[in-house]
Amino acid sequence: MNLLAIESSCDDTAAAVVRDGRTVLSNCVSSQIAMHAAYGGVVPEIASRNHIKVISALCRQAVEESGLRLDQLDAVAVTYAPGLIGAVLVGVNFAKGAAMALDVPLIPVHHVRGHIAANYITHPNLKPPFVCLCISGGTTAIVDVQDYTRMKVMGETRDDAVGECFDKVARVLGIGYPGGAPMDRLSEGGDDQKYHLPHAHVQDRELDLSFSGLKTASLNLIHNAEQKQEPLDLAAFAASFGRTVSECLVPRVMQAAAQKGYGKVAVAGGVAANRRIRQDLQRACDASGNLLFLPELSYCGDNAAMIGCQAFYEYQAGHQAGLDLNAYATRDIASG
Repeated sequence: MNLLAIESSCDDTAAAVVRDGRTVLSNCVSSQIAMHAAYGGVVPEIASRNHIKVISALCRQAVEESGLRLDQLDAVAVTYAPGLIGAVLVGVNFAKGAAMALDVPLIPVHHVRGHIAANYITHPNLKPPFVCLCISGGTTAIVDVQDYTRMKVMGETRDDAVGECFDKVARVLGIGYPGGAPMDRLSEGGDDQKYHLPHAHVQDRELDLSFSGLKTASLNLIHNAEQKQEPLDLAAFAASFGRTVSECLVPRVMQAAAQKGYGKVAVAGGVAANRRIRQDLQRACDASGNLLFLPELSYCGDNAAMIGCQAFYEYQAGHQAGLDLNAYATRDIASG
C-alpha cells in the first residue's frame, strides 16, 4: 500500500510517500526555523501562511522522489490533530483535495501517534505492546501502546511540555531556537552537578510530571546572575538542566515499564534526540532487562514519514475520514 502523507501541525511542512507502514520511499521537509528564530518561538500566522506557500510543491516533490506515479498512490494520510489550528487546517484541507482528486481514501492521523510510529521505521521488527515516552515541544506523556491503534496515556505533564522548557530557557540564554539542540551542544563537557534545580513530584498520580517549576527556577537563576553581574557557567548550567530533566523522566517511564511488563520501551518526539536522555534510558533499560527502541535522529522531529507509517495501521483498523474531516488543536491520543 503506497500512502502520500502530509504533516503541517507546527512550523515544518512535510510530505512523504510510505509503503506498507515500514518502507519510506521519500521524505521531504520544508523548515521554517529561520523565519521564527527572530521571535524566539513559532508565530502561528507566519507558520500557516508559509504552509500554504509550499505544500503543493512539496507533495509533488515527495511523489517524484518516490519514483511512483500519482495513479499508484493508494491513499492520502494527514495529521489532523493536535497542533496549531491554522497550520493543521492547511494540511487537512490540502489532503482532502488530494484524496478527492486521486479518488483514494483519506486517513486522519494523530500527530503523537505518528511520532510513536517513527520507531517502526528505524526498527522494522518492533511490534506492540510497549511503553513509549513521548517528549516534544508540545507533548510530554508516557503512553501504553497496547496495539498499533489502541493506546492509553499512563502519565503526562500537568503543565509545560519538556520541549517547551528547553526552548524558553535557550531563548533567555540567547543560544538559538529551537532550544533542544543548542542546549544539548552547550552541555558537552559541563559539570552537571554544579547547579541544583528542582524535581517536581505529583502526589495524586505517580506517573504524571510537571516542568513549570523547573522552567521558573532556571529562568530565575539566569536572571539573578545577570542582575548581580555574576558569571554563569553556561556549559554546567545546560548540563545540570539536562540532568534534571532526565531525572524527572527516566524513573517514571521505567516505573511504567515495570507496571506493564512488556520488556520494551520506546521514545518518540523531538526531545528524543537529547543525548543525556537517550544515554540515561539506555542504562536504565540495560539494568532492568528492557529493550530500548530509539528513533533515528532524522525521525525525531516532525516529518511526514512517521504519519504515513501510522496511517497504514489506522487504515487496517478501518479508520478513514470523509471530506468533512476537521482539524483540532487538541485531541486525546486514545481517541486517535
